[in-house]
Amino acid sequence: MVQTFQKVFSKEITGLGVISIRPFQLEIDPPMLHSWVTKPYAKYWGMLEKSLEEVRAEYQEIENSRHHHSYIGMLNDTPVFLMEQYKASKDIIANYYDVQENDYGMHVLVAPVEKRMPQFTWYVFSTIIDYFFSLPQIERIVVEPDVNNDKIHTLNKKAGFVYQKEIELPHKKAALAFCTKEMYQSALTKLEQHDK
Repeated sequence: MVQTFQKVFSKEITGLGVISIRPFQLEIDPPMLHSWVTKPYAKYWGMLEKSLEEVRAEYQEIENSRHHHSYIGMLNDTPVFLMEQYKASKDIIANYYDVQENDYGMHVLVAPVEKRMPQFTWYVFSTIIDYFFSLPQIERIVVEPDVNNDKIHTLNKKAGFVYQKEIELPHKKAALAFCTKEMYQSALTKLEQHDK
């Protein structure tokens, strides 16, 4: 039986297919997620040594929160990424900068790659940003990736994020960066002009 999920957002990518986003399902997703977060490439996720039960418990906690939500991204119905969205003013990050009411943070983990596709992580990343900015309550996205996570810094800058400062979070040294809808649109325009 094919399971159908309520999608919160979807976007068609020419030559690739449809990337869609659906809420995380505690009943079925933890084993898949555990197989992702315990692989070496996911070291910045901080769960390499976690058991399946620990992963499930952590996502149960997120599901119980009113201000933090998890989603699974699909490419043509195959799960390909995990995304978390949180309200910055209700998160520890609020202690590190002058938080605004309409700031929302995100965490993104792409599934292990089975076959390489050009621009794939960019398509995933830009779909997530499109989803965030489709929500009326979100005016600015805040990210706090590990300072050593070069891959995500490249994606953030490509999407128009401006880096403000480095901060010492309890579990990592992080780079604090922000992006508004206007900054993102400006970055997309530059990319289009560059591709012409």
